[in-house]
Amino acid sequence: MQIAVSGGKGGTGKSTVAVNLAVALAESFKLVLADLDVEAPNDHLLLGVEPANEREVREFMPRFDYSKCTRCRKCAEVCEEHAIVTLRDGTPFLMPNLCSGCRACEIVCPVPGAIGEAFKVIGHTYVTETPYGFNLVSGKLKEGEERSMPLVVEAKKRARSLPHELLLVDTAAGTGNTVSKAIEGSELLIAVTEPTPLGIHDTELILRLGRLMEMPMWVVINRADLGDRRRVYALAEKYGADVVAEIPYSENIVRSYVQGKPVVLWKVPEARVFRGLAGKVVDFLGGGE
Repeated sequence: MQIAVSGGKGGTGKSTVAVNLAVALAESFKLVLADLDVEAPNDHLLLGVEPANEREVREFMPRFDYSKCTRCRKCAEVCEEHAIVTLRDGTPFLMPNLCSGCRACEIVCPVPGAIGEAFKVIGHTYVTETPYGFNLVSGKLKEGEERSMPLVVEAKKRARSLPHELLLVDTAAGTGNTVSKAIEGSELLIAVTEPTPLGIHDTELILRLGRLMEMPMWVVINRADLGDRRRVYALAEKYGADVVAEIPYSENIVRSYVQGKPVVLWKVPEARVFRGLAGKVVDFLGGGE
């Protein structure tokens, strides 16, 4: 089973909800938490752990053998990223930063061996054992790399390869292709928002995506006492989503960030909110162990 925590706008508290939910749900399920915000992964900080078991993620790049190349220009013509440029005589050159690793050039090349395989490292994935009874899988894009999709795919694949009953996915901000890939396959989408104009605007985008992907949707309102909650409820009703939890602005949650200790384990009112949310997830999924 898989559920996803997303929300459109950055900074709404997606990772806070995902981490605390994971800690609570690990009491009912054999769980894996996947931090698929590969450009800015931070779940390990909220859990107070250091990423471990690093694995490189590499991407294909063409390597030209000019002794075999016939200068036909087909590789440049098929390259949608315009990563291959040719001289007047047809000699191809690669601009690595533009290459998406699609292998189209290799496929259309009429001369066997004229285009060989080379690779570049685009980032890393990690599997970190947490003290809360579950593994955290995360991906981190290499500085300067522009394409995060291959890394999201590899991190999610690594998470799925681990023994689990429930995969909990924490997505990046926005509604781009990396977010939809992270959400793909989920039985439930939990959209985290804040009752501000920007939060409500971007939440509508993620709810549109969830409706397009035909999955049940819940809404969690973070910092619920700082804005117009009624607009969030109206938006949720518009898209057939249920508002299942309200989290107040809380100094306890801020302290939990600083200490790297999930607030769901503290004896404070905020912990009851996250445990209540976890209970609803257990009921929705039909229980655990």
